[in-house]
Amino acid sequence: MLVLKNIAQVVTLGVGPVPRCGTEMEELGIIPDGAVLIRGQRIAWVGPSSDLPLHQYGSNAGTIDGTGLELVALPGFVDSHTHPIFAGSRVDEYEMRCRGKSYQEISAAGGGIRASVRQLRQTSFGQLVRHGEKVFRQFLRHGTTTIEAKSGYGLSMEDELKILRVIERLRSRSRLEVVPTFLGAHAVPDEFRDSRHVYVEKLVKEMIPRVAREGLARFCDVFCDTGYFTVEEARTILTAARDHGLGLRIHAEELRHGGGARLAAEFGARSADHLEWVDDGDIAALRRAGTVATLLPGTAFNLGLTRYPPARALIEARVPVALATDFNPGSCFTPNLQLILSIACSQMSMTPAEAVTAATINGAYSLGLAERLGSIERGKQADIVLMSIPDYREIPYRLGVNHCVVAIKRGRVVLNLLERP
Repeated sequence: MLVLKNIAQVVTLGVGPVPRCGTEMEELGIIPDGAVLIRGQRIAWVGPSSDLPLHQYGSNAGTIDGTGLELVALPGFVDSHTHPIFAGSRVDEYEMRCRGKSYQEISAAGGGIRASVRQLRQTSFGQLVRHGEKVFRQFLRHGTTTIEAKSGYGLSMEDELKILRVIERLRSRSRLEVVPTFLGAHAVPDEFRDSRHVYVEKLVKEMIPRVAREGLARFCDVFCDTGYFTVEEARTILTAARDHGLGLRIHAEELRHGGGARLAAEFGARSADHLEWVDDGDIAALRRAGTVATLLPGTAFNLGLTRYPPARALIEARVPVALATDFNPGSCFTPNLQLILSIACSQMSMTPAEAVTAATINGAYSLGLAERLGSIERGKQADIVLMSIPDYREIPYRLGVNHCVVAIKRGRVVLNLLERP
């Protein structure tokens, strides 16, 4: 048993509907001077410290006492869009962008996703596992306790399966919870650039059936955008994924407006991600479909762009909005969702409350996990992080700082920087 008490703010997210839309995203259910009682992997009680039911736990219970420490308790962040399995570095591309080259120019010259594909194909399973372990620890250190992990840097049957099996291995040995997504439709590989229809056919007839049959992914994603997969190609791929029982996600409207968001709505996709170029018609379609808009402002920030997803229009239209890092080696190399909250607030005019909601309960909903994760409520899984701040609004306000000092996953303390020698 574990007790958290005398916590300056327990941000429960335990009020309002799921997912949170519109003004509901401001409802955080904060308990000042709060306490949480954890029994096993579940939350047994939440409330003011003054009401802590002492009779429910004995002297052997572990205790984290926030007296004098100014701590905020949050649900563990749910990062619902990451690309964590890759090899090597693309720091040379970062320097090229600093010198004025665009993401599209670098990609056309053989960089971008295709560069990561070449690196990954030359890397062994064991090397990928060891690198992935380091990456997963970085997520936990920054307060993220659950991630969605995409494949997509293999783009062949052998290498996509290798990535998904690396994710499977890491799921079995990491304290981080991982939701695997098949992204074989990340780009058309070099060997099929003159016969892209053949690659789409391989995805539909060979790769998706194999991934589904072996249970290696819960979702299928497709990069539907200029220079990647067309709407019709994406429709074919998503149809196959749906027919094989996979949930659907879409990279859409990142580089240009091209119809990906409306395709997401047409299929009732769980999430449409990026959305820098969505218009009013797209937003209305997403709202009708109930598709989550997963916004990735760290990517626009890191690429030096000035166009961000229209978060305010999406929220005001009552589209459920989530925030994620888009962690990847090319366009957003950070596992720190706290930084993403800062960018969302300063560049997309989200409030701190909306940003917290988007990175917790709405992110969990986009992965189909909101019944278990994303809030601090009795009966839910005890995924809780403690931030060394007196007020949750200081997370985005004090940008670039890792405030996480304690991480609890399934009721177990997996990070504790409060311990003293």
